[in-house]
Amino acid sequence: MSQTVAANSLVTLHYRITLPNGQPLISTFEATPATLQLGAGEMLPAMEQLIIGLEIGSNHVFELEPESAFGPHRAELVERVKREHMPAEEIEAMSIMEFTAPDGSRYSGLVREIDEQSALIDFNHPLAGKAIRFEVKIIGAS
Repeated sequence: MSQTVAANSLVTLHYRITLPNGQPLISTFEATPATLQLGAGEMLPAMEQLIIGLEIGSNHVFELEPESAFGPHRAELVERVKREHMPAEEIEAMSIMEFTAPDGSRYSGLVREIDEQSALIDFNHPLAGKAIRFEVKIIGAS
């Protein structure tokens, strides 16, 4: 086991992401730690860069602005979709819907508002445009 996290490490860690006001979003501290392969796209690149070089057993807290976290909120990713292009099922505002692109890839959007003719769908990441607090405890790396 190495003493610090390297760019290609398999790293075991606890992490917590909160909003700057302390509102919790996700945490492994109360459960099983996460094991992630750095460089494999399992973690945001900006967060990977923050933990590279950290010592095993250390704790750190980072404040990330939206551009370094989940990116800015982009208005062009909010679209009005006609009801005829949506499933016939019951759809409620503030629910997540999954869509299939013409190439077969799947993506999710948040239904901001809906009426009988259309729905306003936000395809931004739910944390886009938000600053976050990223807390990490490095347990091991190999």
